Amino acid sequence: MDEDNKVVAEPRESFGKGAARKIRAVGKIPAVIYGHGTDPQHVTLPAHQVGLILRKANALLELDISGKSQLVLVKDVQKDPVRQIIEHIDLIVVRKGEKVHVEVPVHVTGESFSGTIADLDAKTLLLEVEATHIPENVVVDVEGLEEGSQILAKDVQLPGGSTLLTDGDVLVINVHVPAAGKADEAEAEGGAAEAAEETPAEAAE
Repeated sequence: MDEDNKVVAEPRESFGKGAARKIRAVGKIPAVIYGHGTDPQHVTLPAHQVGLILRKANALLELDISGKSQLVLVKDVQKDPVRQIIEHIDLIVVRKGEKVHVEVPVHVTGESFSGTIADLDAKTLLLEVEATHIPENVVVDVEGLEEGSQILAKDVQLPGGSTLLTDGDVLVINVHVPAAGKADEAEAEGGAAEAAEETPAEAAE
């Protein structure tokens, strides 16, 4: 567990939009912790520290709540769409050794064959992993792949202890030559337009 992820959480007694605004005004974030069959706990978290931790996907926090340690996984972050300020966080209680389902980002390395583009079709994969060993990403190497090459979810090398939950046949990487792809799209759009023009005539009959 990263020492930086140890966060002091304060129990929260006041609720509603006005209370949340006051909490944010003093550099804190309102949060709710959902547990294993327990009542949700309302707390406040230090905004700056948590903001830094949240730069990583699937952040795991070790909270100190009135002297008690609690492991939690960040489940949902609500941001102000304009100012990008974190308004509220939903957390879920996890235990060491417990398996959790998380969306893990796909990271592409390498260069596909000259003149081709490796499109990332699936930006994340759903994995089952240990709560205390959540990988930051899964890495897909496209070095030297030629046009027409495809990497499916089942082809991706997963970090140790991870199980793939995404359908194995989901397309993750598609390697193609860009110009040809555009010509095909134009033809497809042209065909769709012709089909659309025929429809009113058929309706008239």
